[in-house]
Amino acid sequence: MLKEYFSMGHTTVSNLVIDYYHELGMTNEEFLLWLQLSRFEQKGERFPNLELLAQRLNWTSSQLYHQLNQLIEKQLVQIVQHTDEQGKKTDMYDFSPMYAKIEQWLLQKEQKQVSQNNQQKTQALFRHFEEEFGRPLSSIEFQRINQWIDEDHYGTELIYLALQEAVINQVYSLNYIDRILLSWERKNIKTAQQVANEQKARKQRYVENQSTQAVPKTLPKISLHNWLEDND
Repeated sequence: MLKEYFSMGHTTVSNLVIDYYHELGMTNEEFLLWLQLSRFEQKGERFPNLELLAQRLNWTSSQLYHQLNQLIEKQLVQIVQHTDEQGKKTDMYDFSPMYAKIEQWLLQKEQKQVSQNNQQKTQALFRHFEEEFGRPLSSIEFQRINQWIDEDHYGTELIYLALQEAVINQVYSLNYIDRILLSWERKNIKTAQQVANEQKARKQRYVENQSTQAVPKTLPKISLHNWLEDND
């Protein structure tokens, strides 16, 4: 029995097909037929006898033709014509439409997940603004923050840092935060590390400007920068 088992060979099926065939609108019966077609394809029989398939599936010919037409109508399988080196033309089943649909579905799933993550980050950003401002945001303020994200393409992390900069300076104004973001944009500052480097350089310049006074042991912990007068 083991010898016969191994001599029959194996059919290789991607787990992507097993996991997502329902997502493509394929029924269990259609998937079973697809598996049989795939089995024959891997054996080199690209256009197997349908009567033989019907017998193996214990279906009538009518049932098999119906399920096959469903696969074709759903664009999960297509019949193509192949021409060999001698010019002989033969029909064969092509499974690439199904793989293309799986790839498209996975891409849409990934895009949906990214969109959900971005929405969660935006909602958290709104809450952070309200916590720092100590009041609910107005509809205009919501719109302004959304514009930073959707139109100006500022990352939520960068907006967080601009808000932090404004809070340090005790200026609770979106106009002020907008000036900070514009200043960073002019300097091509887009990441938290770049912001940290800019703050370090600014504090160092502040220390150097105070050289006539006693040099502090540590750098200032406050921003000491008026963004409304920033012309850099």
